[in-house]
This record gives sequence, C-alpha cells and structure tokens, in this order.
Amino acid sequence: MNWWKVAGGILGGGVILAIGLLIGHFGISKDTKPQWVKELYTDLDEEFIKEFMKEVDNKRIEENLRALSEKPHVATSQADEDLVQLILSRWRDPQIGLDEVKEERYDVFLSFPDSKNPNNVAVVRSDGSTSFTSQYMESPLTDDQKHPDILQPFLAYAPNGTVTIEKKGSNPELALLVNLAKTIDLNGTIAIVRYGGIGRVNKAINAEKFGVIGVIIYTDPKNINDGKSDPHDSYPNSWYLPPSGVERGSFKENFGDQLTPYYPAKDFTYRIPESQIKGISNIPAQPIGYEDAKQLICNLSGSEAPWQGSLGCTYNTGPGFVQTSLFSNSDVQINVYNKRTIKSSANVMGFIRGAVEPDRYIMYGNHRDSWVHGAIDPSSGTAVMLEITRVLGRKLKEGKWRPRRSIIFGSWGAEEFGLIGSTEFAEEYYSKLRDRTAAYINVDIAVFANASLRAQGTPPAQSVIFAASKQVKIPGDSSLTVYENWKNHFNRDSPHYGLIPQMHFNEGSVYGSVIHYTGSTSNTLEVKFTNVFTKCDYKKTSARIYPAYHTAFDTFDYASKYIDPGFTSHQTVARTAGNVLLRLSDSIILPLGARDYVELLENYYNEAEKQFLVNLNLHKISLEPLKTAINRYKTASETLEETIQNLKETDETPLRIRMVNDQLMLLERAFTNSMAFPNRLYFSHVLWATRSSSFATFPGLADAYQQATETDTTEDWHMVHHQLTIAIQAVESAASTLELATKL
Repeated sequence: MNWWKVAGGILGGGVILAIGLLIGHFGISKDTKPQWVKELYTDLDEEFIKEFMKEVDNKRIEENLRALSEKPHVATSQADEDLVQLILSRWRDPQIGLDEVKEERYDVFLSFPDSKNPNNVAVVRSDGSTSFTSQYMESPLTDDQKHPDILQPFLAYAPNGTVTIEKKGSNPELALLVNLAKTIDLNGTIAIVRYGGIGRVNKAINAEKFGVIGVIIYTDPKNINDGKSDPHDSYPNSWYLPPSGVERGSFKENFGDQLTPYYPAKDFTYRIPESQIKGISNIPAQPIGYEDAKQLICNLSGSEAPWQGSLGCTYNTGPGFVQTSLFSNSDVQINVYNKRTIKSSANVMGFIRGAVEPDRYIMYGNHRDSWVHGAIDPSSGTAVMLEITRVLGRKLKEGKWRPRRSIIFGSWGAEEFGLIGSTEFAEEYYSKLRDRTAAYINVDIAVFANASLRAQGTPPAQSVIFAASKQVKIPGDSSLTVYENWKNHFNRDSPHYGLIPQMHFNEGSVYGSVIHYTGSTSNTLEVKFTNVFTKCDYKKTSARIYPAYHTAFDTFDYASKYIDPGFTSHQTVARTAGNVLLRLSDSIILPLGARDYVELLENYYNEAEKQFLVNLNLHKISLEPLKTAINRYKTASETLEETIQNLKETDETPLRIRMVNDQLMLLERAFTNSMAFPNRLYFSHVLWATRSSSFATFPGLADAYQQATETDTTEDWHMVHHQLTIAIQAVESAASTLELATKL
C-alpha cells in the first residue's frame, strides 16, 4: 500500500465527505448518530495519554541506546546502514509496528577525512623537521576509543590544502583570535580560535576577510569543563572532556545537499558545480584537542589577549612564539586532506494513518547518523523515539487506538553534515508538507543533563508543551511536575500569563527546513533534558553543552554513568514528547496558541521603535502601519480564542472545526515570504530568519537598518523601507488568516 496515494485519494473524496457530514449532523439526532459519525466528534482521550505514559519503559530505552551507539556510525557507513535495517525491522514488527514503513534514499554530497593521510597541525623547523604534530585520534581511555571505525577529527567540507606561515618580518606566525579582534594584524596568518559564540564555519569565513589563510579550532576547558584541564578531572573519572577530545562538525552555513539546493538529491537532479556552493570556507581548517592547543597557545609571544582561558598559562596574541620556546623561529602548518564525494544516504519513514483526518500530518523525527558513537547526539533521541513507537505501535496493532490525524515518523540520514536528510525529504514532498503538515516535533539530543526540560519552538507550540509538561513528573520526585521544575530553572515573566517556563527557537536545528522552506507548520518544537549534570551543581556549571559533544567520548558508557544513570530522564522526555504528540494528533481542535505570537510581535515593534524611530523619521519611513498590523493580529487572535472556546462547548459541525484547524495549521505559513531573503538559501520566515545585527526585531528589518546606518546611502535606506513592508505584509497576512477562521 502506498501511504501517500491513500492520503491523496481520501482528500479527493473530501466534497462527498463534507456533504455526508452535514447530512449526518442535521439529519440525525445526537442520540441516534451512527458510530462513524460519533468518531468525528471524538476528542483527545486523557486516559489513553496516562496509559501511554505509564507504559514507557526506561529499561527498554536503555537497551535501545546500547544498540544504537554500539559502533561509530557516521552517515552512509556500514554501521549507519545497519541502523537503517534495525529501525526498519522495529517499525515493521507485526506486534509493535506501524501501518507503513519506507526507506527513502538520496545521493548526497559529503566530505570525509582521508584515513591513510590524516589531517594535522604541525610546527616545522627551518630545516624542515617537525617539532610538534597534533594527535590523529583521541586517546584510548576505554575500549570504545579503540574501535577501528572511529572517524578521525576533521571539519566536513573544509577545503584541502597545506598552509604554512613563514617568517615575514613583524607579521604573526600564529595569531590567537579573541572573537576575531580587528585590532590584530591578521594578514597572512594562521588563527587559532575556540569553539563557542558564532558557528564554526563563520569563524573561518570572517577570518578570511582579514587575510587569515588557515584556522585551527579547539574547545577551551573554560567553556566546556568549568575551567578544569587536569586529565584526572575528566572522563572516565567524570563527565568533563579529556584533553585529547576533539569536536568534529560540519563546516558550512547552509543546510541540505550543497549541490542540489531546493531540489531532492536524486540521480536525475541537476547538480551545480562545486565552485558555486555558497556558505563554505575557502581556507583550510582543522580541529584539535585542548591538550594540543595548549602547546601552541602557551608558547605565543605578543601582548596579552583580552580573553583568557583555562590552559594554565597567559594567552598572548602573537605574532610568533616566544624566543625561549622550542618553537622559536619555526613555522606553523595546517594539513587538510579531506575527500568530497557523493554517496547514498537513507531516511527511514514510518506512517500511522489517521482515522478522521488522514490528510493532516503530525511529524516526529530525529537524525540517526553521528560523528562517532553518538550516544547522546543523536542516539538518545532515537532511543526515545523507538520507545514511543513501540508503545503506540502495540496499541495500534491491538486495535486499541488510532490517531485522529496521520503521524509521520522520520529517522533522518546525514544530518550532521548540515541537516541533509530532513531537507531532502522536505524538498521531495514540498507540496504535501506545505499544505498538510500541522506540526513537527524534533527530539535530537533527548538528554544531555538531568535537571530540567528545555523546549524550543515557535510561540503557538507553547500551550501544548505546557499542557504536556504539567502531566509528567520529574525523575525521583512524584510531587514535582516537569512544568514546575522547568519554571524553577528557566523562566520569564509574560505580560499575559505571568511567570512561565522559557522557550526558545533554534533555526539551525533539524526542523529548520520544515519551518523555513515549507512554511507549513504552526508548531515546531524540540524537547530535551538539560543543564544539570549528574553530581554537578546547576548553578556552578557553565558548560555550553555536554562536554563529550561530537567527540569519541560520547559513548553508552559516558551516557549511562554521567548523563542519565538509570535512564529516567530519557523516560521523562519520552513521556513528555509522546504526550505532546498525542495532543497534536488526537485533539479535535489543534492545541496551538495563535495568541501567543502577540507578545513576540509587540516586543519586535518596541525594539524597532526604540532603536530605529529617530533615523526612520529622518528618512520619512513610518512604523505606524506595523503597529496597526500588530494590533489587528492581536484582535484576530483574541477573537479566534473565543471562537475555539465556543466550538468546544457546542455541538458544531466537524466541517467548521476542520476549517478552524486549517487556519491554525496555515498560520506559520502566513509569516513566510520566499522573496524576503534572496541571498539566504531556504530562509523565508519573516520572524525567524537568521540575522547578523544585534537588534532583537524582525531580522530583515534589523539587518537592513544596520547596513543603512553604516553606509547612509539612499539605496540602503530604500532597503530598510522594503524590509519594513515585508514585515507589515507578513503580520497583515497572518491576521487575515485568523480572521477567516473567526468568520466561518
């Protein structure tokens, strides 16, 4: 059975169904309606949610994670293909499987290190001999680091090349950049920079503008280890990153396959030349561990750097090494031997057909591939997803449950290389996803700590995640809900709700292609447990993420000892995410809060008025139409809220409920404009696109204003007016969408 064709065929009979619904409503009394009519009015079953949460098993999640992280499984490797088969077999299981399972393949552009010629950073003497070479692999602290398939440290898509700094008068041989300080003469240098702040590739792209010819990147213990750099304080004795740990990663700005933007990477697809790829670095770059970074940084000469780390020495800016160093009068060399290739990568898709609205989709996904073993990133999320599908699959096979709307589960391939699997899926099924997807839930790193929930999403997602988190208890305390615990750790003061948990939005997550490209979801959210690590005090931990992130130490042993012993936090995430999934798939009216966008819109306006008003007035550009549009949206969202409440309290026709749901589903799409950001691939969401300026307002307007104030050209001030028009139109369009629902 072809699931997509079934959904399309059902949609084709929609008119006949609508007539039947009306006849059923007006021609049959409430007490004598047949079973099929009563099912149309069936709302969320709270008892079923409780039953689902009770059956989520932390031990099964533990075993899932053990199997998923047993081997290193970089995208397209044999171990990755083995996991494809594992997930296919689980979702096809006759006792716990789904309605349909598909393997979707794409021929994608990837980058790998040369196993026979490892990348490295070296210090070379004047006679050509080498006094220092960075480690090719992490130290084998446990058997996991001895696995023969571990991928050498590298940055995917970093260009090949050998760059050497020779003695050039006063030019630095090695410059320590602190946020790419403009005060340092960088022309012809190699820069060593730390992880954190802007994305890893942006460090190289920005450095290149100042004449830098190569970049070395490392993780400083100050940012990841609470300042601890002693090997005895790190894994396997604690959760801190060992000195040899190297963070791998993708080295490009844009998501999706780089050769087939906007089109699925199939064998028939046109591919642009590599020279036309945008958003990649032109200079070689290589990551190293802080043990190796210490050898370079602690021997630098020059003035004291404005930022100091935790390597046990004073950080200087260069140029060159101190004369007393073993590296004195030596050259620094970066050697990169990466290979770019096209390989077949698989998504695994699982489908549960909806009973009432099969042509409306709730999506739930996570990527499968990792840089090494990937126990936390991403296998913790996949372990949770497999447990959710086990519980729901059993209910489905036993005939005890079928969702109102269809559910699509996705195990994405090649995500670590820049969100490739999910983007290719969105490109291939663009029309269906744009018009029929009501929500996407992403659970990637399900747990990298054990203290509090962390949720990211667009404002309409707030209400459903709050409702779910109020029903789940935190591990080890049956008196405290996930919601209250979350609010205790991360909160904000809302003018409408008072003190509530803090949610964020991350446009760089897996759901980036869903929200930005399809523009179809009213609710994109990411759920994980975060910020307090076992045996660590929350208020004392400054780690930007779990320390073993993207290294050879992100293993089952690490996860089971230091991230979530007992896997009860994984269980809590599964209960919370599954609760959200059921509310979205089974509620008769989509539990999405359109009104919750008002606060963001008003904050955006207030920031623009505060920062821009004087200069805008000078150029005869008015913010008044934007204020009027936001007030219109506020009124429409409040009226819709009343309409929904009235619908819940009356015996309204399913057709009207369907129409209201459609407007909720299409709300996010109203905020998109495919022409708003012509220089940014895929980005179309007027509220959530990335921005380079620091102004917390509409991204396009913020960046245009900053450019105009720097150049003060007529053309750039025209662009400010243009971007303001885009913002106004988006808000007006969203208001109009909601108004339609209130007048049906």
